[in-house]
Parts: sequence; C-alpha cells; structure tokens
Amino acid sequence: MLTLGHLLEALSEYRSTGNEPDIGSVVIDSRGVRQRDVFVAFRGEQRDGHDFVEHAFDKGAIAVLAERPVVDDVGTIDLRSGPEMADVPDGPLVPPIQVVVDDTMQALQRWAREWRTRFSVQVTGITGSVGKTSTKELTYAVLSRRFCTLKSEGNYNNEIGLPLTLLNLRRYHQQAVLEMGMYARGEIALLCDIARPSIGVVTIVGPVHMSRLGSLDAIAAAKQELVESLPFDGVAILNRDEPLVMAMAQHTEAQVFTYGLDPRADLWADDIVSMGLDGLRFTLHYRGDTMRVHVPLLGRHSVHTALRATAVGLIVGMRWDEIIDGLQDERSQLRLVTERGPQGSLILDDTYNASPESVIAALNLLKDLPGRRIAVLGDMLELGPAEEQSHRLVGRRVKGVAQILVAVGTRGRMIAEEALLDGMSPKRVFTVAEAGEAIPLLEDLIEPLDVILVKGSRGVALDQVVTALARREPSHREM
Repeated sequence: MLTLGHLLEALSEYRSTGNEPDIGSVVIDSRGVRQRDVFVAFRGEQRDGHDFVEHAFDKGAIAVLAERPVVDDVGTIDLRSGPEMADVPDGPLVPPIQVVVDDTMQALQRWAREWRTRFSVQVTGITGSVGKTSTKELTYAVLSRRFCTLKSEGNYNNEIGLPLTLLNLRRYHQQAVLEMGMYARGEIALLCDIARPSIGVVTIVGPVHMSRLGSLDAIAAAKQELVESLPFDGVAILNRDEPLVMAMAQHTEAQVFTYGLDPRADLWADDIVSMGLDGLRFTLHYRGDTMRVHVPLLGRHSVHTALRATAVGLIVGMRWDEIIDGLQDERSQLRLVTERGPQGSLILDDTYNASPESVIAALNLLKDLPGRRIAVLGDMLELGPAEEQSHRLVGRRVKGVAQILVAVGTRGRMIAEEALLDGMSPKRVFTVAEAGEAIPLLEDLIEPLDVILVKGSRGVALDQVVTALARREPSHREM
C-alpha cells in the first residue's frame, strides 16, 4: 500500500516506520479528490493548481504536493532546500500535510521512479505515431487472461500521466502496459527511465508532431528512445512493414521480434477479410503454427494492432487459447463510436484525433460498409511541412470510398481540392469553414441508410457534428 512515508522517502532522507497513513490515490484535478488522496498542484498555462489546494483539503486530501505553502492551518514539510532530515518531522505524520518542493512535476516523477523500483513487475512500453492506445488496450486484454495487469488509463501517456499510473502499482501486479507519447526528443527516454520497460512495442512512424520535430527522421529518433532504453534481456517488438521502425533494430541491445504482413516477420498475418462492423478475419503465422482468427476489431489496419498484442503475449509465454481469447475482447476496440443519425443513417464517430494514416484507415473501414457513404473530414493539425501533402493524400483516397465529401476547415479544403482533381464530381464535394456550418448541410444531404464517417483533429470540434446529428438514444455500438 502506498503511504505518506513512501512519498517522503522518495523526496528526502526520511525513513518510513511502516505506520504512516495510507494513500488512496494520487490526483492532479481537485474535483476528483476523495478521502485519503494526495493532490499534486501544477502550474499550467490556463490554471494554477495551487489555487485549488484548499479545495482539495476540504474534500479529504491527506496531503498536497505543492511549490509553495498555501494553507496556514495544516502541517507543512518544506523540502525546497533539499533532502535534509531537518525538514522532516521526527514524530508521527499527522495529516493533513502540505509537502513543498521546488518542482512538483520533478517530485512526482522522482516519487514514481522510486516506487517502481520496489516491484518486479514486467513493463511493456508502447509508442508510435498512430495506434498506441488501441495497442495498449488490446495488449492489456491479452495479458489479463493470465496475469494481474496494470495499464495506463485514458491519455495518461506523458511525463505526468505515466508517473500517476505507476503510483497505482501494487504487490499483486505481474504485468504493466504503459503508453508512451511525446512532443519532443528526450521525453520517451525520461518515461523509460521512470518505468524501466523490458518489452518495447513500436507501431509506425508518421508525420504527427512534424510541426515540432521537423522531419520523419527526427520523429523516428524520438520514438527510438524506447528501444534504446531496453535491457539486453528485453525484447523490442518492431513493425516489419515500416522501414523507419525496422531501422531501430540497429539501436537496441535487446532481442528484436518483428511483426507485420511480410512473411519474413517473426509473426505475420494474411488472408485478411474486413467484415465492416462485424470485425476482422485473418490468419496468424508463427513458427509453424497457423491460426485462423475472428476478432471484433474494425478495419484492415487493426490487423497490426492484433499482431502487436499477440507478440507481447507470445513473448511472456502465454498459450494460443489465452491470446486469442484476449484478442476477442470487444472492450479493447477504442474511439470509434457508432450512432444512429437522421433517417436511419449510421454515423461513424472517429473525432478523437486525426493523422493521415488514421484517416485513410477510417476511410478503408467506411469502404467496407454497405450503403451510400459520406465522408466528413476536417483539418489534421500539427503536421508541419507535411501538411499539404498529407491532406492531398487523404483527398486522393476519398474518391474511391465516398459518394459525398464534406471538408471542414482551411486545411480540409486541400482534401476537397485533391478529390476534385482526382475526378470526384463537384456536385458531390462540399467545403465549409467550421464544424457548425457542416450540420445544416448534412441535414439536407443525408438520405435513408447512409453511412457517415466524421473524422478530424480535436481542434476542429467535429464532435459537435456528431452530437447535432445523432438521435438522443443509446448508441448502436461503442468500441
């Protein structure tokens, strides 16, 4: 059990007596504080968590980690001058307490790093430009068939979220699956230093965050930090179909395990059949074993997700029946939500985020579905120098998939322009400046039994389109 003693041991020379108060959870949003939680106050661009310290105590927090004393009538342990015993009380720790440090983010990371060292849990780290979250969820579903497994929740994949996840480690955990995101070089190396993964999975390298890193090679180098961090007895699971990922094999001391559609991979798949919303069928091949599999994953691109999760299961010694049972867990399919729209139409809500690869994958899924198909596509953000090329690539794919295109945003206009250049009828291509303008247009366009894909970066707010069009009744299926 995590205690206040563990917090102070990580940040100072304090030595736990074993009798310190137990901690419920560690939280960064005061609205989620419950009895016995620790609240960590961060200074953000929009809000300062120190403004909510008193609220956290009122809700039952036993301690707050902050960069300055905030509340006068609680105990204060000031560690800003360094890890000195004089700053830590000799007697029992009596909550509520505010622990004051120079940098709350560094303190949180230090605490999580120290807590991780107390466990022999095997950690799998997952990174890549696309597919991290779906791979994490499916890998968790597979590992959970045999092991007590911890996973990152939601988008807890950064320098704050990953430490928070690790602080949920307990003695009964045997495996942990952690998503690792990044915006700049060095961030994944930091996450690996904290989490100490022995298995690393890389999905693909694409132009996501190109505006920050400048080139695909720079993005690959940042993702490569995961395989560089693996121990010599670890395993790097690399995508055989992606040259930039396979090049990482030269930069790790760990064993390399490859997956993909290439028969030269250690684990590969063929005979892929997409059945639309009914999932996928494909054949797995591994060391002479051949397995025909039906899984509730959407779109042909999801075969790679299944291969990654399967690879982790094989590496940790799971049986085929356990692995396949995990692959068939419907709860592991994320993000795409289907809603009933006007006149019995079906809306595919994939508005969580967008990259060229994920948009084309969504279009490929749309093509597998019966009915007249409408693609509502918005700006893809943070693509940097690849912005125009990426949007035009999507535009060229639209003509072979959808009967109608509604392009949203200034970058979305490039999608429409390219679709027209590729021969799509001007009567079937529409452009609007923002999400709100697409709603009345679609209300006029939609016919009975249409299938409407809605996808774009979150900044375009296409979720407003889905909300406006969907009937207020439970969704048909959520994955």
